[in-house]
Amino acid sequence: MKSFTTMKFAALAAAGALALTACGGSETTGDNGSAAPAEQETVKIGISQIVSHPSLDAVVTGFKAGMAAAGYEGDAVEYDDNNAQGDQATNTSIVGKFASDSNMDLVLAIATPTAQAAAQSITNIPVLFSAVTDPVDAKLVASNEAPGGNVTGTSDRNPVDEQLALLKELAPDAKSVGIVYSSGEANSVVQVAWAKEAAEKLGLTIEEAAISASSEVQQAANSLDVDAFYVPTDNAVVSALEGLLQTAETKQIPVIAADGDSVERGATATYGINYEKLGEQTAAMAVKLLKGEAEPATMPVETLTEVDLYLNQDAAEKIGIEFSEQMLEEATEVF
Repeated sequence: MKSFTTMKFAALAAAGALALTACGGSETTGDNGSAAPAEQETVKIGISQIVSHPSLDAVVTGFKAGMAAAGYEGDAVEYDDNNAQGDQATNTSIVGKFASDSNMDLVLAIATPTAQAAAQSITNIPVLFSAVTDPVDAKLVASNEAPGGNVTGTSDRNPVDEQLALLKELAPDAKSVGIVYSSGEANSVVQVAWAKEAAEKLGLTIEEAAISASSEVQQAANSLDVDAFYVPTDNAVVSALEGLLQTAETKQIPVIAADGDSVERGATATYGINYEKLGEQTAAMAVKLLKGEAEPATMPVETLTEVDLYLNQDAAEKIGIEFSEQMLEEATEVF
């Protein structure tokens, strides 16, 4: 069984065959000009995400791009890509397969439910998570500064205070905010708590509607009599976002999302993180682990330090909201 800190490399020297550790050996230049270990055996990485939606898909795109930039491309890396499509039994089966694969070097678990399943089943190789809002609350790490086991990664903790302040700027008369969330997702529960704290400071009240499946999103949204919607990084809700957006348009109220991809799909606006960049940052951590330059137990959880302003002009016009010129100038993207 492979350890956390060793990789298998081989190089031919004039004197004969030498076994090199991950810290040693010459480097070659990959097709993209990046430095890669010479004669590196193929690294196998298992990837699993809980469901398909643009933000989680972007993590995978960014991760693979970051790995390629570090020289892990072509024959240097083999990916075992999996998607549970929202089914917990499938999620458990995927990580169980990873746990029993003696050739697996590292696992990337995308979103909280996937990370939790991986952490429970996989103990002999590094598990990197991404798009996890609160790793400590999800019991994935002992602390963000010192994870303490074989699990670490990147958090997509979103700036709830700034997002709800943006709502007040766009809809000053708003008094109540509706949140549809999955009660089975730990990251969603904690975001509702954060939203309540932020709302109180802004003179807003939060109305909740809990769901157990994405098929319930639109019905839950219809049940709320509110002045606006806030959509946290809830995988079940985001995967069925169009139903909530339709309800918001009918009610003629704004939707503040937690991520830019949801704004592109029709939410009104957000201060959100770039999930492709988050994937690239996760890849940088993976490279350190694979080269033996770090251990999961002592590698701190990382977050993106910058957020971007995303605006959807069409969505705003449909409900009678007009973005200020200053806001349009500050926006990273206007859809």
